[in-house]
Amino acid sequence: MEVIIQPNAESAARVVANLIGEAVLAKPDLVLGLATGKTMETVYEALVQMHQENGLDFSRCRTFNLDEYVGLAPDDPCSYHYFMRRRLFDAVNIDPANTHLPHGLAENLEAECAHYERLIAANGGIDLQLLGIGLNGHLGFNEPLSAFRSRTRVETLSRMTRAQNSPLFPKDKPMPRRAITMGVGTILEARRCLLLATGSEKADILACAIEGPLMTMVTATALQLHPATTIVLDEAAAASLRKNEHYKRGLPSSHGRVAPEISPAVNHNGTHAPAAVKEKNNLLAGKS
Repeated sequence: MEVIIQPNAESAARVVANLIGEAVLAKPDLVLGLATGKTMETVYEALVQMHQENGLDFSRCRTFNLDEYVGLAPDDPCSYHYFMRRRLFDAVNIDPANTHLPHGLAENLEAECAHYERLIAANGGIDLQLLGIGLNGHLGFNEPLSAFRSRTRVETLSRMTRAQNSPLFPKDKPMPRRAITMGVGTILEARRCLLLATGSEKADILACAIEGPLMTMVTATALQLHPATTIVLDEAAAASLRKNEHYKRGLPSSHGRVAPEISPAVNHNGTHAPAAVKEKNNLLAGKS
């Protein structure tokens, strides 16, 4: 597990966006697992900026979101379908047919969950899974006591989760009590996991997830079992870590940048793309 601590929430989100951008540059047909929530909004803003100003190309990417509320239509403003279209999909050049979320209005929810698992497998599995963490330590909507081998399923949302998310719903619209979520086992099958968390309210649960014992009461502890997990925090979120000084400050030198200041170069199709694309492709091809 790699833990990277940044001075503030904005710089932490920028690190995560850069890591995702690098992954897209390295593998243009990346299978990307996505998360929602306010923590992710800045990440998606940065990715949109990279696309618009640097030509970061999502045209061959395929995406799978962690979860969706049961009972919400894709065009419901409170749905995660709507969130993703508004925050990312409609602003970059990704093929809508390559974007996948669970269907919260499916007639047979169990069949929908099984279909989602098959769809992930048919696309070769998830290369990079973006994650947040709930106040109770959940990943996706895997609430306390979720089995580490669990698969995509319908989960009843905990009281803490409903309290955390209900302010995002209009007062006259009750928040759903159930959601479809990738399972912990599904998440752990991703080739790489990338978790972003910011704010002092997450500090204690993060210390438990990173430094505490494995326990199903805190599903994020399962990331300790994953061979390639990166956790990016701001200083406030890292405040309760006992080995705080042990973790990395700043972005390791091994990680490149695809930030907006990179000058454009011409892509293979004649369009402009980041200079980093040409450099990255040369490196991948063994050129110097």
